[in-house]
Amino acid sequence: MHRIVLISTGGTIASRHDPDRGHTVATMSGEDLLRGLHEKLHGVQLEVDEFCNLGSFAIDLPLAFALAQRIDRHLADPAIRGVVVTHGTDTMEESAYLADLVVGSDKPVIFTGAQRAADAPDTDGPRNIADAVRLACAEAARGLGALIVFEQEFHAARDVAKTHSARVDSFASGEHGALGEVDGERVLLYRRPVLRTQVRTQRIEPAVDLIKLVMGADDRLLRCAAASGARAIVLEAFGRGNATPSVTRAVAELVAGGTAVIVTSRSARGRVRPIYGAGGGRDLEQAGAIFAGDLAGPKARILAALLLGAGADMQAMRDRFAAVGG
Repeated sequence: MHRIVLISTGGTIASRHDPDRGHTVATMSGEDLLRGLHEKLHGVQLEVDEFCNLGSFAIDLPLAFALAQRIDRHLADPAIRGVVVTHGTDTMEESAYLADLVVGSDKPVIFTGAQRAADAPDTDGPRNIADAVRLACAEAARGLGALIVFEQEFHAARDVAKTHSARVDSFASGEHGALGEVDGERVLLYRRPVLRTQVRTQRIEPAVDLIKLVMGADDRLLRCAAASGARAIVLEAFGRGNATPSVTRAVAELVAGGTAVIVTSRSARGRVRPIYGAGGGRDLEQAGAIFAGDLAGPKARILAALLLGAGADMQAMRDRFAAVGG
């Protein structure tokens, strides 16, 4: 008998439509979710931990960090085989990556949710939960880090992103692809993630901003972020990691003043490299910016927030991003 802890946090999977108010909101408990399963899960003992009941758009970095710590504590119990987290899809990839960085155990940590509310006639939540539990029980899931399972596929937390606002097959891992699939009772593993790291820290630094560059962007947003207390800024830059000349000049000043600037790409695929001058990536590198490889902007923000919480200096952050960015 495998003991699995199900941590419920709310999200669409726990939401119903309120006809009086005309909105859909998370109201269901983890126990409610288990009662709504469409199939029996044999050989599994499920224990529910009601962590919170929020739409994931309301979850912030400190709460997500507390969730990762809760997962870590559950897995420290030798009797627990793994943890399943039900979570809203809007920020699931961020909470999953945070858990991937923080949780020390090699036991399975599986995030899942739904794109259709619990009272929808074709809700996808019950099957996703069943698949997540099967994956948490599987020996093949050990040592893979935090995973997201959705629509029968499972993905590494580092690589996965929500790619569609409403479809049930929203989650994908770009050019890296899924790690495997859950086909009924079978768990099929096709590849293992290698670009992983861990950050041991007792706190997270929430003052990390993400700024997406657009044509003609100037330095106002960067300077405003730094002036209002940002400890680090993640730039979703153009292409290979390029910026407008005014942004590049501002980066040099901010880095010299002690604010870390991490460069990612606004492109969905590929990695940043310092190649171009005249305000491009080469100039950003010379200005002291940290290049994050193919790590997406929201994930780079999570890593920076944890490294700052752990007291990392600029060089330590540079080394860590170089190791995990690919």
